[in-house]
Amino acid sequence: MKIFYGVQGTGNGHITRAREMARAFAEAGVEVTYLFSGRDAARYFDMEIFSTYRVMKGLTFHTRNGEVSYLQTALDARPIDFIREVGDLDLNGYDLVLSDFEPITAWAAKIRKKKVLGIGHQYAFKHRVPRAGGDLLAESVMKYFAPTRQAIGLHWHHFGQPILPPIIAPHQPPAHCVANKIVVYLPFENPNDVVRLLTPFKAFDFWVYTPAAIKSPAGHIRIKPLSRDGFQNDLHDCAGIISNAGFELVSEALQLGKKILIKPLHAQLEQISNAAALQQLGYGRIMNALDPKAVAHWLGNPHRVRVTYPNVANILVSWMLDGMPPINDDFIEASWSGVNVLQAGH
Repeated sequence: MKIFYGVQGTGNGHITRAREMARAFAEAGVEVTYLFSGRDAARYFDMEIFSTYRVMKGLTFHTRNGEVSYLQTALDARPIDFIREVGDLDLNGYDLVLSDFEPITAWAAKIRKKKVLGIGHQYAFKHRVPRAGGDLLAESVMKYFAPTRQAIGLHWHHFGQPILPPIIAPHQPPAHCVANKIVVYLPFENPNDVVRLLTPFKAFDFWVYTPAAIKSPAGHIRIKPLSRDGFQNDLHDCAGIISNAGFELVSEALQLGKKILIKPLHAQLEQISNAAALQQLGYGRIMNALDPKAVAHWLGNPHRVRVTYPNVANILVSWMLDGMPPINDDFIEASWSGVNVLQAGH
């Protein structure tokens, strides 16, 4: 089987999910060509697992100080370049085309009337899952950014819909966590604002992962460059995370049983909806701004939840190799049967 797999590269969550799919494909002996778009080629890191991949410009969302700017996004879009990339993409010779909200692949397949399967969290919003922060523009972006006729949506809970659990690496929670260690990943916020937010809380050690080259003004705040292995090591033994409301990192934190405090991007339907879902499920806490009072309350609250998720990457690759039979209620129920929600702290 030969697959072409387009991955949205704007955030690291899509790439994290693709790494798990790449591992499952490799173990099954499936030949895959990967396309990443949405950021400069030099800003991708730890890409060794993708044996054959290419990078294109694609489309991306412009953010500033924790908010999506649709005007700047439109100004930066360069539609002629995007149309050219769609036209240049050759999908001949592939048995299956996949898109994780990657627009070049999705539109190239649509124009050529080639079947494309969407896999990702955004596709869950085709179903009746918690939604918030939507308007006509946001809904249109979600619908037309990377359109696919068939899609498999992913979420933390099924909400009674035909969707699957997150695609994340299977991890057991650590035997020991550092009680005052907090991992911080707020890449869409001004890093200096983040440092100012954390400075008063000297009883805790904050490991702040950021693409920005800044210096820490305090010994309890450690500035770390983006690194998959380094981040995973710190995530494994920390007590909790403070992050934007991206889907994949929260999924990993839930599986490891970490405390969660999220600050959703303003004007971003997916992240605002993720915050609503997390709050509805009781899996974490929300702050709508970089609020020291919210941080103080969360640091003093031991509430955390651990959710066990199955190996969804293996489930999907097996399903593809079986010829992609219709996904029925039995398939959905079996996929969620191994999910357990454990109250890890109160």
